Amino acid sequence: MTFVNDKNSGEPQVEAGAGSPIGRLSESDSAPLYEIVKRQVSEAILIGQWVPGTVLPSEVALAQSFGVAVGTVRRALTDLTAEGLLARRRKTGTVVTGRTPHHSLRLFFQFFRLHGLDGALVKSRARVLSLETAAARSDEAEKLQLAEGAQVVRIRRTRHVDSHPVMVDRFTLPAARVPGFPAAAGDVPELLYLFLLERYGIRISAVREQLAAELASPEDAEVLGLTPPAAVLIIDEVAYDQSGAPTLFARHCAITDRHRYVNEVR
Repeated sequence: MTFVNDKNSGEPQVEAGAGSPIGRLSESDSAPLYEIVKRQVSEAILIGQWVPGTVLPSEVALAQSFGVAVGTVRRALTDLTAEGLLARRRKTGTVVTGRTPHHSLRLFFQFFRLHGLDGALVKSRARVLSLETAAARSDEAEKLQLAEGAQVVRIRRTRHVDSHPVMVDRFTLPAARVPGFPAAAGDVPELLYLFLLERYGIRISAVREQLAAELASPEDAEVLGLTPPAAVLIIDEVAYDQSGAPTLFARHCAITDRHRYVNEVR
């Protein structure tokens, strides 16, 4: 990412090109191109690559960098402006506002709602512990409305903040919905919802969660560095696609001494 001085506004500008967090889009992407543009721009903002006050390149320059039509970029920036991440200023252009729209469903799917004790959104990293394809258990078949014995993909992973494990995730996906799912743990993407959209055209449109306080299992306690008995937050989740079909069943086990799970989807 390259910054240049804006002689008119004195605000930092970012040039598209080498070092930029954006890049040309692949023709193999299944998601609408404007959605992928929105994701790349919002990620650059939310992880701090484009800081508040940054002036974005022109729509023409962005379109050339992404390899898409100017109208595609314009639609993405219009959505991000409506969500509060960007602002349009006369004589200056499109500027990063520094506001985080916590109520955005799109951002909920992109960034798990893990916050520090000060309320700030925390960026976590995931590490896959195990990956398997097997017959669905009774609870998985019930939640995902599968026939008995249907094959599912199971993923178990940890989430880390500042190198400390803070959450254990377990995901179950119907194998028939995700043919060709990565076979190696290291190839499983961190952002599963976006992967489902871009690889399979599955758009998660609703999530149902149930929260409870429980004692960590010995297995989870070991991964999280807890001394049993230890209380944890349990989040059971079923995610539904655009047709209302259950697509993903998950259980998250989180410690809350330094972090909070905040769900502001409305």
